[in-house]
Amino acid sequence: MISLVVVLLLGGGAVVAGGLYLRSVESGIDRVDAFEDVPVESRPEPVVEGAMNVMILGSDSRDPEKTSGSRTDTIILAHLPKDRSSAQLISIPRDTWVSVPRSKDGNHGGRDAKINAAYAWGGVPLMVQTVEKFTNVRVDHVAIIDFAGFKEIIDALGGIEVDVEKNFTSIHPPFRNFRKGMQEMDGETALDYSRQRKQFADGDFARIRHQQQVIKAILDKAASGGLLTNPGKLNSFLQATSNSVSIDKNMSLLDMANQMHGVRGNNLTFVTSPTKGTGRVGTESVVFADEKKAKSFYDAVRRDAVAEILAAGK
Repeated sequence: MISLVVVLLLGGGAVVAGGLYLRSVESGIDRVDAFEDVPVESRPEPVVEGAMNVMILGSDSRDPEKTSGSRTDTIILAHLPKDRSSAQLISIPRDTWVSVPRSKDGNHGGRDAKINAAYAWGGVPLMVQTVEKFTNVRVDHVAIIDFAGFKEIIDALGGIEVDVEKNFTSIHPPFRNFRKGMQEMDGETALDYSRQRKQFADGDFARIRHQQQVIKAILDKAASGGLLTNPGKLNSFLQATSNSVSIDKNMSLLDMANQMHGVRGNNLTFVTSPTKGTGRVGTESVVFADEKKAKSFYDAVRRDAVAEILAAGK
């Protein structure tokens, strides 16, 4: 989505060239069967014609702490309103305790578990089913991002600026010191920052905040204009992004770009799915959804009620 915004910032006759170039970039992006094994009868019906919901799954394949092979580290439901004047990115904590439908092979699911277990048990289709069951929101498209690839994306941009919330030291070599306030970060530094959680009282919620900051900073830097005057940097940025992303078979990047050309950092809002906090189920540390608030919140998403979504996220 970030790449698309940049391409559409090209003006005049360059839009045509940008569109042709985007098609060539799109042809090299991996495609996934996101909906093939999702039972039609179990899916929520779309409510507002023209509104769109994109499930973004992120993993950090080179995270030093990564111990599980195929669980998703990040789950975001991006709501694109009918008028496409803004976007709301809803982070669902990966440890949220939900009902996971049974997998296609019948060997997994059919019980409560952490929401990211769905990906390990049944890939993208079971993840779609689980998120739709939890939110009652129709997922229209899917994008999968390797957050480790953000290093190349950020370096192609020449670095980003992030407002660090407090002084702390990374738990990973080379044990960087992060200072409170605005800090210029290259790709390695920003990736390290986005992984940090153990130094914060709210743990994985801090990691979610850091990833949100990095995503927003990338969008702001990409849309700032300097990238467009340097074809080499623009090409490096788009290629790095395309190498880090997979999308469903029906998503058109060019159509998305045309629809999202007005979105910038100031009308991109991050919201976290309503929770009651953390606790334990048996031996597992989990996040409990606030079911009452979540039902009302996702009903606003289904109805494309942007003001209600933003109010609930404050």
